[in-house]
Amino acid sequence: MKLLQAMRAGLVVALGLGAAIMVGQAQAQAQAYPGKPIRWIVPYPPGGPTDSFSRPVALKLSEALGVPVLIDNRGGAGGGIGMDVLAKSAPDGYTIGLGTSGTHAINPALYSKLAYDGIKDFAPLTLAVAYTNILVINPNAPIKDVGELVAYAKANPGKVTFGSAGNGSSNHLSGELLKSFTKTQMQHVPYKGSAAALTDVMGGNLTFMFDILVTSIPQIKAGKVRALAVTAPRRSQYIPEVPTMTEAGVSGFDTVGGNLWFGIFAPAGTPRDIVTRLNQELVKALKQPDVREKMAAQAFDIVGSTPEEFMTVLRNDHANWGKIVRESGSRID
Repeated sequence: MKLLQAMRAGLVVALGLGAAIMVGQAQAQAQAYPGKPIRWIVPYPPGGPTDSFSRPVALKLSEALGVPVLIDNRGGAGGGIGMDVLAKSAPDGYTIGLGTSGTHAINPALYSKLAYDGIKDFAPLTLAVAYTNILVINPNAPIKDVGELVAYAKANPGKVTFGSAGNGSSNHLSGELLKSFTKTQMQHVPYKGSAAALTDVMGGNLTFMFDILVTSIPQIKAGKVRALAVTAPRRSQYIPEVPTMTEAGVSGFDTVGGNLWFGIFAPAGTPRDIVTRLNQELVKALKQPDVREKMAAQAFDIVGSTPEEFMTVLRNDHANWGKIVRESGSRID
């Protein structure tokens, strides 16, 4: 009996020591992180808005963590290739990446065969910035506000045209949402990029389009297009005289399709302590004056959220944008 009790006592001690060793190893690993360079995946080619956003933030993160944070551009499939790489990377904190409302809220409904799950395959780190589309029209058109645009579309079914960067892009879906809310018939004209569509709005070949602020504001100030409304829930600090779609008479538009954002993710399964560390350093980076200046140059509104807050936005937008995509009939096989 005494021998059995001794063996049991020895087993308890061994288990306790084993647990203590495991906890100690985990703590040591957390304290050691990061111990090597971190890869930051950008799911679009160099030079675009996602790349321009990522580089200054990655530099600040590198300075804070004391290791290189290396940009890895993986463009293609509307951001899907890069997001697939991120989703399949080891969840150890050494691969993170930029996602957008397009890659995580729109693509899951747009692509019939998507290699990743926009929610389950990722650990949100922070909602980084928000931005808005703006409805612009040729200044010579006999339309002064959204109400007049809707009235004209109803009086001329099928004759109103709107351009976009392509099927399933946010400016395409903003147009589809306007059609749905106002029960109007408008003709979508997809382009290979929004710049060509904006050129045709200025030239009078399109009735209107929804565009991002950074490219439209210079044309608005030059008098080459007229701004009617922004899609965001609030007026933009960059062009505060322009009303929201709700203020312009399309009530509820902003609550369904007004959220456009960039966010930073890690692969699902990344340890909580590493997620917390990355969140804290990323939010600090976003608040740096030189980073804020660069974000303002792109007409971005800095957010900087907790992972939990970001997940709430992600789930809501996944549902809202998915509904818009399905109702528009857009699919990419």
